[in-house]
Amino acid sequence: MGISILVVDDEQDFLDSVERALIISGHDAYQLESDSGKAARLFQNGQTWEVALLDVRMPGMDGIELLEVIKYHSPNTECLMITAVNDVNVVVECIKKGAYDYLVKPINRDDLMLKIGHALERRRLLDVLDLRNKMTAPDLTQVEAFRNIVTQSSRMLRLLKEAELHARSDVPILITGESGTGKELLAYAVHQASNRAGRPFTAVNMASLTESLFDAEFFGHTRGAFTGAEKDRAGYVQHTNGGTLFLDEIGDLPPALQGKILRLLQEGEYMKLGTSKVQKVDVRFVAATNRDIDRAMLKGEFRKDLYYRLRGAWLHIPPLRERRDDIPILISRFLGELSSSLAKGSLKADALEILTNYDFPGNVRELRSIVQACANLTQGKPISRELLPAFLQPKTKPAPSESSEEVLSLAELEKRHMIKVYKQTGGNKMLTAKLLRIGRNTLKHKLESYGIK
Repeated sequence: MGISILVVDDEQDFLDSVERALIISGHDAYQLESDSGKAARLFQNGQTWEVALLDVRMPGMDGIELLEVIKYHSPNTECLMITAVNDVNVVVECIKKGAYDYLVKPINRDDLMLKIGHALERRRLLDVLDLRNKMTAPDLTQVEAFRNIVTQSSRMLRLLKEAELHARSDVPILITGESGTGKELLAYAVHQASNRAGRPFTAVNMASLTESLFDAEFFGHTRGAFTGAEKDRAGYVQHTNGGTLFLDEIGDLPPALQGKILRLLQEGEYMKLGTSKVQKVDVRFVAATNRDIDRAMLKGEFRKDLYYRLRGAWLHIPPLRERRDDIPILISRFLGELSSSLAKGSLKADALEILTNYDFPGNVRELRSIVQACANLTQGKPISRELLPAFLQPKTKPAPSESSEEVLSLAELEKRHMIKVYKQTGGNKMLTAKLLRIGRNTLKHKLESYGIK
């Protein structure tokens, strides 16, 4: 679903030019209106747009009056004012009444898209702040994009809503979380919720790229660039043009290669191996790691400038042990995905109790593996506690021995030890006192109290 944009101007030629600019830039969810009064009634009747472009001077209701109507009925709509004359007083009045920015005719397409992008970025940040201040997460508007992420945890639902808000912009996203929490799944959901859905989504394991092969694999190469390069080859970047590039395990990328990623993020430029020609690329970046990046930066293992460039938005997925209420519905989903010959949706209460109390160091990935293994064993029968892996079986305590050791007092222990050492020395009191590190007179009195002369 594209970004919703309303353009209101009484000049048809201007509306036509804006429409061409929107189409060229890939926007398809727009509406053009030449009647400001009709536009006002649309908002009064409950219709909303994310961005509104309003001409200041129009017959009937002018742009400033329309701005007031929009901000009253739809305060979250970001308004850009359009004026033929750069009049400071008019601009100040518009800003005071809630406009985000303004444009002066004639409008350059790049300037128009830049202003729209900035307006959407401001709206995204405000929506995120508003979400964080709420006790509960609002419903997702793009449910289909997140359908593969199963949760009923309020914490996770809020995270998904925040991911949906970030998806609407091109800001880079850093996803953190333990191994097995579903970072790639969330990255793909962000892609599906963005205006890049339908274009390439490329996941690259950054830890697997060696320094010797990095340029060829990531940026591609030309014919003859190295021995064996018999033809031109597109790398991950070129293949993903227009889509989303998922940099998995970014925290494990060697420091020597991090600068190359930084340049791509900053400039949107790269060079194929074997050529000095700079190529432009339009890619949205989502990165993920299970490492403590703050600690890695302190140790000099990760560049600070790359970290801050990647973390335009930060999404942290909590481990499964911190959202145990998701375990039963995840089990149900995993069982439902199995073939009909296996145990669909059948789990006994004793097995469920053990699973919901287990900490799952491997998180959702580990839970899926356990369910799959148990279902393979049951072949259509309910999964019971006995079928769970050995490490999940309750530990049984050994029965107490009938001949338990005698419990002695400290005085009795001292007596027995002193007599034992005295006998070992052959009755030599001086040597006994030395071994026990006590005075000879003390030993003498102790032995006398024990009946030994």
